[in-house]
Amino acid sequence: MDKTSRDKRFIRKPIYPGGQKAYKAFIMQQLKYPQEALDQQVEGFVQLKYDINHLGKVISAKVISSLGHGCDEEAIRIVKLLEFEIPKGPRKLKVTFHKTVRIHFKIPKKPIQSAPIENSTPAAKEPIVSYHITPSKPKAPHTDHKKIKESEEKKYNYTITIS
Repeated sequence: MDKTSRDKRFIRKPIYPGGQKAYKAFIMQQLKYPQEALDQQVEGFVQLKYDINHLGKVISAKVISSLGHGCDEEAIRIVKLLEFEIPKGPRKLKVTFHKTVRIHFKIPKKPIQSAPIENSTPAAKEPIVSYHITPSKPKAPHTDHKKIKESEEKKYNYTITIS
């Protein structure tokens, strides 16, 4: 039996547009860490089982492995936003597909905020920044084609002085 005739017989599974990377990126983009979980410093995984109808929409979601503190509800909310593509097959069957997913809840790192530099005296001047651009001297030609190409490009050295 050749591959083309075999493909026509089977029911085709739903595919997320963009593949697995887009699927994970969508989940991470939509994830809003629940405030209660942040307050309690809760991290971990929520495992869900969900059903996809024949149109590619998630119709139900159930928590298999709970984390609590609002994470379960957030995971269900994200999964219900997913939409899949159902490849057209030779049969026009209305099939419900079942999938599972693990959503990782990890406390986001707080960005490091640097304090602005304040002058000790109120009449102090702003720092002066000056820079000087000098073209680099071309190197002697080499026999290697790649190195010749690099030496033909213009290169510059930058000197930055803060006073």
